Amino acid sequence: MSSSSTTANPASAATAVQSSPLVMRIIAACALAHLINDLIQAVLPSIYPLLKANYGLTFTQVGLITLTFQVTASLLQPWVGFYTDRKPMPNLLPLGMVCTLVGIVMLAFVGSFPMILVASALVGIGSSTFHPETSRIARLASGGRFGLAQSTFQVGGNAGSAFGPLLAAAIIIPFGQVNVVWFGLFAVFALAVTYGLSRWYREHLNSFKAKQGQRATHGLSRSRVIASLVVLGLLVFSKYFYMASFTSYFTFYLIEKFDLSVASSQLHLFLFLGAVAAGTFFGGPIGDRIGRKAVIWFSILGVAPFTLLLPYVDLFWTSVLSVIIGFILASAFSAIVVYAQELVPGNVGMIAGIFFGLMFGFGGIGAALLGYLADIHGIEYVYILCSYLPLLGVLAVLLPSTGKR
Repeated sequence: MSSSSTTANPASAATAVQSSPLVMRIIAACALAHLINDLIQAVLPSIYPLLKANYGLTFTQVGLITLTFQVTASLLQPWVGFYTDRKPMPNLLPLGMVCTLVGIVMLAFVGSFPMILVASALVGIGSSTFHPETSRIARLASGGRFGLAQSTFQVGGNAGSAFGPLLAAAIIIPFGQVNVVWFGLFAVFALAVTYGLSRWYREHLNSFKAKQGQRATHGLSRSRVIASLVVLGLLVFSKYFYMASFTSYFTFYLIEKFDLSVASSQLHLFLFLGAVAAGTFFGGPIGDRIGRKAVIWFSILGVAPFTLLLPYVDLFWTSVLSVIIGFILASAFSAIVVYAQELVPGNVGMIAGIFFGLMFGFGGIGAALLGYLADIHGIEYVYILCSYLPLLGVLAVLLPSTGKR
């Protein structure tokens, strides 16, 4: 049975659940591992003000740190997914977490900008194995409720990204860079969780291989599928270029425009990232019910009025609008991933790798480019420019239905 048919037909979805039951404890474990993984990754942008002050970095160099992390993750993820779709490697998941552990411990003790880049690259390599592998395990445990599984998995990562700045503000900012090492304890715990997931995955490989035999039933031509994937890529571009302005520079924006302290700016970033987590959670199940295309359309284009207004309001409305923007914008990603997997069934890991890779890649390129623009024109100019990006959401009208024909 194809994933597209389960979305189009409730009876088919019920059959899928019976033949491959929902294993919520595995999905929850995937979400927990994702929470820890992304919490560790969130340490890096959270300490940018500290690194900038300690090493005399420019905004361009800050952007290069993000670029190094996200490009190493984005370039490797699709290849990891493509290879393990055909030759599953359950042990790759905990091995990737070992790489993340080494990178975060290095970050605590490095003494130069080049070594910061090396540590960032190691964390990125760990991420490149984590996302496609864990996304595949969550889908395998979904019982046909693919949107629920993907959004639950993804919301773990968003929650980790939200808590990372708070923990950084409490542990690292007041006491210094060396205290990054405490986050290594989270990595050790995540290593245990991912080892358990790899064991479950190994025991269910036969089920996974059976699912690999799925054939597309949406009736779309190869060229139409490719064109749809390109449109999805452009939507991810608009989403994560805009998101990069928040994850890397929102604290600087608040400090410069409203004269906030670093700790206060981190709290506002937490509110935004918390809204992102909530939006991600609701996006998947809603997509299961009303269709992925509707969620994608609303999430990207629907946020445009708020992004266009943001650069011109006071601190109170900046906080309110940032929460609204985070919630609406985040609801798209789970729907985009599952929609793409329905377009190309049997390539779960590769599709997850491509879109997580695009997420990191566009985010990294966006961070570097926006940092360069901030150095030249000022940080407020960045938010005025980025406010137009969600208008690309109008491209969602080009997406076809993936229902069974």
